[in-house]
Amino acid sequence: MIFATIGTQAPFDRFIKILDEIAPMSNELIIAQTYKGRYQPKNIKTIDFLAPDEFDKLCHDARLIVAHAGMGTIISAMTKGKPIIVFPRIAALGEHRNEHQLATSKKMKELGYAYVANNKEELKEYLLKKDLKCIHQLGLEASNTLINNLINYIKK
Repeated sequence: MIFATIGTQAPFDRFIKILDEIAPMSNELIIAQTYKGRYQPKNIKTIDFLAPDEFDKLCHDARLIVAHAGMGTIISAMTKGKPIIVFPRIAALGEHRNEHQLATSKKMKELGYAYVANNKEELKEYLLKKDLKCIHQLGLEASNTLINNLINYIKK
């Protein structure tokens, strides 16, 4: 199962429409959290809003997570060891207030933390790959290196 999420601040119809167009080629169930979108998908299962425990369960059960460039979703995927494809909202298209999602996705790609798709063709290419792996997993606690660096900084 592929879990797609757009966050809870605003609809993201461009993304949902692209997913809906690709879905028949994937031969896999796609469940999307859509938050009051106007576009009505035909090929994916949609849920308007998810409680945190429902969100966590879908993340846990998913083979792959596809999402806007929201850090909460990116971190959720990384802590669960799930591959994530980030598809940023574009402010110039009226999808957000500024271009911070483009900056976030660019940095995630540079660091090798997530797969990034900026258009339908790139998203299709990643979605149809059945062997995507988590490329950067986060622990639930801070690393010893980080803790020691903070301790040393505070002692100065």
